[in-house]
Amino acid sequence: MTRYLLIVFLSYFFLCSWPSFSQVSQTSQDNMQAIQESQQIQLRQLSQLAEYIGVDYAAAVDQGKVINTDEYQEMVEFSAIIVNKISALKALNEPLLLPQAERLQQAVSEKSALVDVRQLAAKLRSSLLTFMPATLLPQNLMSLENTQALFQTNCASCHGVSGQGDGTLAKQLNPEPTNFVNKERAQNRSLLGLFDAISNGLDNTAMPAFTQLKEQQRWSLAFYVGSLAFRDNKLIEKKIKVNDLPNIMNWVRYSPNQIAQMSQANSKQLTQQQVEFLRAQPLTLFDQQKSPIEIAKSQLQLALREYKDKNYSVASTLAISAYLDGFELVENSLNAYDPVLRKSIEIDLIALRQFISNADKETQLFKLADKIFNQLTQAEQLLSEQSLSNTALFSASLIILLREGLEALLVIIALMTVLVRTQRKDAIKFVHFGWLGALVAGVITWAAAQSLISISGASREVMEGVAAMIAAIMLLYVGIWMHSKTNAQQWQAYIEKHINSQLKTGTLWGLAALSFIAVYREVFETVLFYQSLLTQASPTQFSVVLGGFIIGCGLLAIVAWGLLKYSIKLPIARFFSTTTYLLLALAFILMGKAISALQEAAIVTISPLPIHIEISWIGIGSTWQGLLAQVAVVGFFMVYYYQNKLKNRSA
Repeated sequence: MTRYLLIVFLSYFFLCSWPSFSQVSQTSQDNMQAIQESQQIQLRQLSQLAEYIGVDYAAAVDQGKVINTDEYQEMVEFSAIIVNKISALKALNEPLLLPQAERLQQAVSEKSALVDVRQLAAKLRSSLLTFMPATLLPQNLMSLENTQALFQTNCASCHGVSGQGDGTLAKQLNPEPTNFVNKERAQNRSLLGLFDAISNGLDNTAMPAFTQLKEQQRWSLAFYVGSLAFRDNKLIEKKIKVNDLPNIMNWVRYSPNQIAQMSQANSKQLTQQQVEFLRAQPLTLFDQQKSPIEIAKSQLQLALREYKDKNYSVASTLAISAYLDGFELVENSLNAYDPVLRKSIEIDLIALRQFISNADKETQLFKLADKIFNQLTQAEQLLSEQSLSNTALFSASLIILLREGLEALLVIIALMTVLVRTQRKDAIKFVHFGWLGALVAGVITWAAAQSLISISGASREVMEGVAAMIAAIMLLYVGIWMHSKTNAQQWQAYIEKHINSQLKTGTLWGLAALSFIAVYREVFETVLFYQSLLTQASPTQFSVVLGGFIIGCGLLAIVAWGLLKYSIKLPIARFFSTTTYLLLALAFILMGKAISALQEAAIVTISPLPIHIEISWIGIGSTWQGLLAQVAVVGFFMVYYYQNKLKNRSA
């Protein structure tokens, strides 16, 4: 019966998530999405070809005469491909794009002046970019040292050690590899074009697609090779005002020459030299973009633009990123200043996601977006006026550790106490294997996210949500098992018949797995929150943060000591009864947090309650899905409780 109820319980969560994955016209939507993705790939290729013509035409034609037959033939072929592919993309604005493509093809055919061809290529590429969704960039690049090593391993044999196109294989290739140090060429090359060339390769050339590299690695290479021509720039960084920095999306989509022109047109003060300095120092630009509030604003702006272009799926993804990759990282810091503002922004960002997926909610969406932008500006001012006070930093550091660590600690202590009461102290080492492994795995995951892979906020929430749900179900199962042993005679009989044999099998590793899951889900998020907290502190205040962490560890140790000491002294029946309800409470809390995390990652839908109720410390959120999930935990236990009670009476 218990197994049957577990199946029913799991089925509930499948049904709870079902609205996110299943629609009446799912097949047609999938087909439409596949078509749109195919079009986007073709648009990226067309944009890449248009830029390639604008950049390399100078090597093919000079003053109306062909100076390199191979290069010129390539220009002719590429311009023809552009016309043919645009003609085939019937769903796009063909009356706008096709004439521009035909004029570019005609200019190449007539061997027109370089300035004319570049102007036509740039105009066509700009038109193509208007049909492309926002490009999701990594939150940070690899270090310069790691990127240089990646370049030497994958690119130097063709492009040369210093990127001058003089690698050991260069003379065997036709056309020759790109000389990234050529400044005139680099001034007309976009980072997006470089990224696409690295990702997809170049047709009719020896340039392969580096699909084996992760996205962050490919972006790091694109920024690196795009910087090589400008490494001799002697500009002092302090001469560039933060307000004059270009939008990161424009920065990757357009060439340095175009960025400088756009900057002047928008009343910015970036000169050509300053643009080239930023291309030479890409990490500088990324450092300026790393403020969580700025990330939230930027992603929200992109989401609204995609909404206007009717790209609702992309808009929804960006809106989720605005919260998870941006605002969530400063929630603890903002809470120290203004908890009401923090809560209001969180509620409004989640509410905005309800509007952004619907075409008929434009008025409500933009009204709410204006409110959120004002709130984010207010939060930014609070966080940037001065560093957090020592008291606020200490409190935030202490609360982070206690909040994230207490749940995991209670699970570990409960498991250890059970083993002590079952006279199997030798098995406690398996619990230690679990939580120690979780600490190591959590730190490794975080470290990998900083340098090797890019873990988005949504991916992080999915990981935490799934881990919390698994832990909740396992805790509920253990709690039910313990409740069945509250009778002393039943417990003694169980000890004599089963405990020694069962604890010699996979049960021990099951305990280790539960210990691992309970701790791992907390570690990564804890490190992330501490990293964000340190960005709000001055170097002289790091010791204050460390002090909060140490005090938090001390308090957790005291709690652990007290639980171990007094739980062991309880009579066997009371011990199992108390532990049962403790595990039930933990399962209740974790299930609420699991649903909340999956909702933040847009895996589970959000249906708000009529009134806003939020008690975060016990996992209660203000949605029907979270509330029903927690009610299901209690309901499942109650069904078992009364079933077991009736069974004992009949016996």
